Amino acid sequence: MARLVVKTLEPVGRGLELKLGANRLGRGPDCDFQIDHPTVSALHCHVILGDNQLLVRDCGSTNGTFVNGEPVREARLLAGQTLRLGDVELLVESTEVTIAIPPIEVPVPAPPVVLPDGSTLCRRHPESRATHQCTHCKELLCPACITRLRRRGGKVFHFCSLCSHPVQRLGPEPKRKKSLLSFLQKTVKLPFLRGAKRSE
Repeated sequence: MARLVVKTLEPVGRGLELKLGANRLGRGPDCDFQIDHPTVSALHCHVILGDNQLLVRDCGSTNGTFVNGEPVREARLLAGQTLRLGDVELLVESTEVTIAIPPIEVPVPAPPVVLPDGSTLCRRHPESRATHQCTHCKELLCPACITRLRRRGGKVFHFCSLCSHPVQRLGPEPKRKKSLLSFLQKTVKLPFLRGAKRSE
């Protein structure tokens, strides 16, 4: 991070670690860095860290702000330059900005529970077996985790409730139970036709 070093005021070598944004330097107690010297005003200047640069802006000080001996109202500061507030000199040791992004910990989900028969339990409904897997997020889903959409014509489409992508069944399709009507058609051999006209 950008840093100023006091050269002419006890204790010599005191470092001022600048924060992002405006840093208030002066003699007053409300300043970010208090410099107790009679030639320094209560609020002497702002040292602004940002936009990959370091700026100094005089705040109407009595004894002036100087960069390498030249009076300034506002100026860019470079490493190695001398910043003087009244009679107090500071060395611009560094103008670098270091921004640290903390690591983001993503929780790792526990592996699915596999039963002795090879089937898997649903993560969100541990009492139910997973019957489908999402084609996109690969999540194992039980019937309660599936969104169903019926189109005209009776065909039903199944989607993942987490990412809304299609799902595929795990294992073979279950056998559908036969209706009583189809059972009677095959065993009794009677024609069950709707709207059939009776012969006179």
